[in-house]
Amino acid sequence: MQRKLIWIEEQGFQGWGCSECAWGFSPSGAPVGESLEEMKENYERRRDKDFAAHVCAENPKPKNKMVR
Repeated sequence: MQRKLIWIEEQGFQGWGCSECAWGFSPSGAPVGESLEEMKENYERRRDKDFAAHVCAENPKPKNKMVR
């Protein structure tokens, strides 16, 4: 199955994550850029880069949780 970047809302986490494992995007620091649009683009670029680089096997879903 191909993993996808999905929006997750759970107790303790709200944000972007992986459809196939427990990986969630956790940006470090405030968005950077000279305009709101540039900040958004930088955030999305970092999110997409981190998502592409993560390894699902290193972030297994807890066995007692339901599929998101």
